[in-house]
Amino acid sequence: MAERTDSPQVLPDVSALSIGILGGTGDQGRGLARRFALAGHTVLIGSRSAQRAQEAAEGVGARGAENAVVAAEADIVIVAVPWEGHRQLLESLREPLDGKIVVDCVNPLGFDKQGAHALPVEEGSAAQQAAAVLTGSRVVAAFHHVSAVLLLDPSVEEVDLDVLVLGDDREATDIVQALASRITGARGVYAGRLRNAGQVEAMTANLISINRRYKVHAGLRVTDV
Repeated sequence: MAERTDSPQVLPDVSALSIGILGGTGDQGRGLARRFALAGHTVLIGSRSAQRAQEAAEGVGARGAENAVVAAEADIVIVAVPWEGHRQLLESLREPLDGKIVVDCVNPLGFDKQGAHALPVEEGSAAQQAAAVLTGSRVVAAFHHVSAVLLLDPSVEEVDLDVLVLGDDREATDIVQALASRITGARGVYAGRLRNAGQVEAMTANLISINRRYKVHAGLRVTDV
């Protein structure tokens, strides 16, 4: 078999970037905030209520503020709101998010007696909906499969998984790959154009099924990369 000659991807230095998390009062948002704060980033947690945001930020090394303030101040903004409020929130923040990298990690899922299942999205995915709303932003899809339990657990020093990163802007996806790799144990892996985000979001339902069956907090690893 021929030896591989391709060199590892050189990613940009993102250590000085501030990170805002919209809807960061939930476990996923707080978990990401905690890990990025541990990596040395300035982290802002956003909510409709500044007080609720400040309460969520306590203990994870972040600062809380209203969503509009976070959207305006942060260098990169992660969207971690429930699917039901996704479009409405983004429509309200078009202006402060203009020109910024916006990372969408929302999974449109439903739950019934059979477990989790993917919901249909008119635009194809939550990330594509974000791109349709935020026409002036650089939308990237990432962080869909990171366990909030592991992110928040202080006994877990390394989060063992790959973060699939999708987008149409190569510079933006490189930055988000580098950002994912700031989480100890994690690695950002480019996984295609934004049009392919739907199956990545939907795969979260499969991971939830794995977690329930095996009583674990499963993640993904990409081999031979």
